[in-house]
Amino acid sequence: MKAFVFPGQGAQFVGMGKDLYESNEVAKEMFEKANEILGFRITDLMFEGTDEDLRQTKVTQPAIFLHSVILAKTMGEEFDPAMVAGHSLGEFSALVAAGALNFEDGVRLVSARAQAMQKACELKPSTMAAVIALPDEKVEEICASIPGVVVCANYNCPGQIVISGEEDAIDAACEKLKEAGAKRAMRLKVGGAFHSPCMEPARAELAEAIEKTEFHQPSVPVYQNVDAKPHTDPAEIKANLVAQLTAPVRWTQSVQNMVADGADEFIELGPGKVLQGLVSKIAREVATSGRQ
Repeated sequence: MKAFVFPGQGAQFVGMGKDLYESNEVAKEMFEKANEILGFRITDLMFEGTDEDLRQTKVTQPAIFLHSVILAKTMGEEFDPAMVAGHSLGEFSALVAAGALNFEDGVRLVSARAQAMQKACELKPSTMAAVIALPDEKVEEICASIPGVVVCANYNCPGQIVISGEEDAIDAACEKLKEAGAKRAMRLKVGGAFHSPCMEPARAELAEAIEKTEFHQPSVPVYQNVDAKPHTDPAEIKANLVAQLTAPVRWTQSVQNMVADGADEFIELGPGKVLQGLVSKIAREVATSGRQ
C-alpha cells in the first residue's frame, strides 16, 4: 500500500518548482493562481530568489505547500495513495492532495498560518534545537525540569527530537541534554519556537481562519501530527490542524501507525528528501522514493 507524504519547513531550495512551471500547463496555471491569491509573485522568489528570501516564514510555507500540492496534481492517476500524511506545514499539502480542502483555500490558510506564526515569533525571543541520540523519555524529563517554556516539538525518528521554547530555557536544556549524553543538542536557524506554547497567539488567529473555511471528507485517511492517527471527519481534521500549532509533531508515531495499517511504500512529494530519510530510520523494511 502506498503512503504519500509531504515535507515541512526547512526543505526549501532556490529553483524549486521551476521545471514544473515551465513544462506543465496545469502547474503554470496553479502557480499563477497562487501569485494572485497571495498578492505577490511567490514564483519569482521560488525560482530566482535568494536563500534569505526563501527563509522568511511567510514565503517558505506557501512555497513548500505549492511545490508539493502541484506535484501531486500533475501526477494524475499516478497519485494513488491508500493514506497520506504531512510533517507540520506538510499536513496542509496532504489535506489538499487528498481533497479535504480545495487548492485556493489551502493557499489562503497556509499564508494565514505563516503570517500568524511570524507575528508570534516577533512577540518574544524563542527558538528550537535539535537533540540527537537520547531516548524520547529522557528528553521529555529534562525539558520538564527546566524553568520557563521548553517542550518536545518534533518526534522526527528514534534518537532525533527537536525541542522548542524560550531562548534561555532552550540554552539551559541543551546544556543538560549534553550532560545526559546527547551526541548533539544545538540551536536551529529558525524564526521562533514552533509547536510550543509560544505559538498560542498564532493558534488563536489560525483557528478563526480555519473555522471560516469549508473542509470535506478526504478521499483517503490523513494521519495527523497531533495524535498520529488516521482521520477522515472534517470537524476532527479542523480541530487537529488548530491544535497542531502548539502541540508536538508526532512523526515517528505517524509512520509507525501507517506501517501497522499496511503502508509498505512511502513516496515524498515536494522539495528535499528529509522525510524519506526519517521514514527509513523509523521503518527500515519499507520502500521510499520521492519527486521534486
